[in-house]
Amino acid sequence: MLTLSLSFPGGRYHATPWGRHVNEADVAWPPDGWRICRALLAVWHRKIDPQRYPKELLERLLSALASEAPHYRLTAAVHAHTRHYMPVRQKSTLIFDAFARIDADQEVIVRWPNLELDDEQTELLDSLLEALGYLGRAESWVEAKRLADWNGELNCRPGESSVDTETGEILGEPVLLYCPLSQDGYAAFRAHFLQGLAARTLKAKERKPIESTLPENWLDALGLDTADLQAAGWSAPPAAQKLLYQRPIESLRPNAASRPRARQILFADTVRYAVYGKPLPRIEDAVRFGEWLRRAAMGQAKHLLGENSIPALLSGHGLSAGNCHQHAFFIPDPNREGQIAHAIVHIPGSFDADTRRILENLTKIKNRDGQEWRLLLEHIGERSIFGEQVPLLKDAAVWQSVTPYLHPWHRKKSFGIEAQIRRECRERGLPELDWLQSIDEVSLEGRCLRPIDFHRFRRKRGLVQPDTHGSLWQLRFSKPVSGVLALGFGNHFGLGLFEPLE
Repeated sequence: MLTLSLSFPGGRYHATPWGRHVNEADVAWPPDGWRICRALLAVWHRKIDPQRYPKELLERLLSALASEAPHYRLTAAVHAHTRHYMPVRQKSTLIFDAFARIDADQEVIVRWPNLELDDEQTELLDSLLEALGYLGRAESWVEAKRLADWNGELNCRPGESSVDTETGEILGEPVLLYCPLSQDGYAAFRAHFLQGLAARTLKAKERKPIESTLPENWLDALGLDTADLQAAGWSAPPAAQKLLYQRPIESLRPNAASRPRARQILFADTVRYAVYGKPLPRIEDAVRFGEWLRRAAMGQAKHLLGENSIPALLSGHGLSAGNCHQHAFFIPDPNREGQIAHAIVHIPGSFDADTRRILENLTKIKNRDGQEWRLLLEHIGERSIFGEQVPLLKDAAVWQSVTPYLHPWHRKKSFGIEAQIRRECRERGLPELDWLQSIDEVSLEGRCLRPIDFHRFRRKRGLVQPDTHGSLWQLRFSKPVSGVLALGFGNHFGLGLFEPLE
């Protein structure tokens, strides 16, 4: 029993099957016995000392290899190709370069089950394998060695197709491989062919190329140049035979199996989008914009995860009783002119993988009239990394209203707006308020906005709204507070929004 190991450090095996044009992009897989014997013969001519290993010994070795068809243990391979134009100015021909892509760490096992070599043949074979640089075309770098002990299972053998008699399943994929004829087989073929050739009335110039490709010596026939054989009109090498093999189904797959890649999920609790469209929404419609943004996120979640798998931290539904403000804030981020040029989605409890995927795929919002605005994701990550670039996400002790604050509870004699703001801050775990002051209006470039200028109602049926007027405030905390700071009714949708007062 003789066993060889072939591995391809370049991860590629290039070999065009006999009779196929290179641009057919086919691959002779696995490496057949004909190709292996010719590769060893080429190595002997180029790299081996003939004084130490004479030609007669080589002929005995290759004749032994040709006496039996090899069996294989194939590794997974992918049928791939590259294409390029030949760099010729007159005519740039498109070339397809097909190859089997193989894991460089895997090895192809070739075994002659009943072959036993003597010591001289074994020594020569080891020398040839050590000097073998490539197999197939020159791009197919190979590392070949003889294995003294290998007990694996072979999966590619000569034979007819086999079928599972119980299930009807085909157990192998047929493939035709070339193996060298034995010396006696070649001698018989040559004699028969020349006899037939003599009976034909061919001109000398037609007969001579054919006869030159039928040398009497078997080793010379094995080493004939492929171009000479093709020029003589051979459809197959005269010293070779075509054998039917059964290899594993899809052992040479047309596509690589997808490998799930582990994706590193970095911590993130905030995403900021740029808003594009004409005209841009105005900050007076902050609560409308917040609801459009949430509706777009819900639609994307249904599309990606299904209607019953929307993350609770994104929808705000199905949360525990103590989780009042750990779910998503859909916040408009206006520019100095009061146009909503950016949008922020902030979840204090951080994004999970599904929520992050939803927000990464959010590309547009639209209102109920069908007007659309495009969203361009600027950054997604931890709130603190937005730094000084986004005022609404800064840390500050003094804050001023951007949109009206609507008190969330009904007013009572001893429970006015100031008391409600203080209570809400305490329940949110915010630092104590040093002072708070009502203001009449907020200023933008060229405009002053009062609470009545804003849309102050959410579009949700049956929602109780204790405050319909709204008020504007300046707040100063005993310690800096991290944005997003939004308080009161509708604070998850842009109402009661504050910005640092510099």
